[in-house]
Amino acid sequence: MDAALEVAGVTKRYGPNRGVQNISFSVRRGQVLGLLGPNGAGKTTTLRCITGYLPVSAGNVRVEGHDLWEQPFEVRRRIGYLPDNPPLYGDMTVMDYLIFSADLHEVPAARRTARIGEVAERLQLGDVLGRLIGRLSRGYRQRVGLAQAVLHEPPVLICDEPTVGLDPAQIVEMRELIRTFGREHAVVFSSHILSEVRLLCNEVVIIRGGEVVTQGAPGDLTARLHGGAEQWMLRVKGPADAVAAALRALPGVRSVAAQPSPPQDAADGICALRVVASGPGGGALSDRLFDALAAGGWRARELRKVETSLEEVFLELTAAEQAAKGRPAAATAGRRGGKR
Repeated sequence: MDAALEVAGVTKRYGPNRGVQNISFSVRRGQVLGLLGPNGAGKTTTLRCITGYLPVSAGNVRVEGHDLWEQPFEVRRRIGYLPDNPPLYGDMTVMDYLIFSADLHEVPAARRTARIGEVAERLQLGDVLGRLIGRLSRGYRQRVGLAQAVLHEPPVLICDEPTVGLDPAQIVEMRELIRTFGREHAVVFSSHILSEVRLLCNEVVIIRGGEVVTQGAPGDLTARLHGGAEQWMLRVKGPADAVAAALRALPGVRSVAAQPSPPQDAADGICALRVVASGPGGGALSDRLFDALAAGGWRARELRKVETSLEEVFLELTAAEQAAKGRPAAATAGRRGGKR
């Protein structure tokens, strides 16, 4: 299936300063792509370039084959955009604002009333259509902002940190809305919250300092972090040094490292070890580990495979990028604040 959105080498400069550099990815209908990065990484700049709100300095954007340079209005007609601060007018009622938005988006007059009704029902805005936007809660204002973004049934939906400022219940609701729209649109949303990306996305693009650090499916990124190796946690009744030496001798085992143990385990002579291994996985590797422990006369109290988290991928990749530039790494993935 052809991509609904293609971003190729997008670069934005502000005079001598670089905003983003050589950003590339593509998204199909039915796919949700997460643009992940810490505050100030360049997420908002990237989205504004895609939507045409900022002119790109280099590179290009295509939506359903239409070129942003050559056909900017055709591209914009095919994009729905929910910015970080939705373009709302507090002194308008929700209904008046949706009529106004439908007119701006050139929704056909014969279709306008029905389309507003469909969107209002889908986003549960029916009870507030007659209320002033300025008197709505943050959650309802986000829903109104999303409504204006999808009124014209665009193939591409762009959302810039759509859950910022919402309470926990509203965050869950907004995530479900994005997931729903992702079944029929090509959706790109930015976030610095790893759990959102992990829950919603088929594809992840991690950016830092205005550049792509890596991209791929969440599962592929976690596998790539350790070169496809598996990680196992063991709790074994036996001397840590001797057990570790025996496990290191196994084919495919890359490393064995002691882990902190609770006082009760230490008192009972139980050690904790983390094993990184490649080669045949699943039952074959666990069997080899069990056999090595049995041969040494040690009893396994726990043996479990450890799934690498997206958090580990993010922190390791961005820490490497920071180290290359001589800056201390900062785990900002879960913080909120200013952004670029």
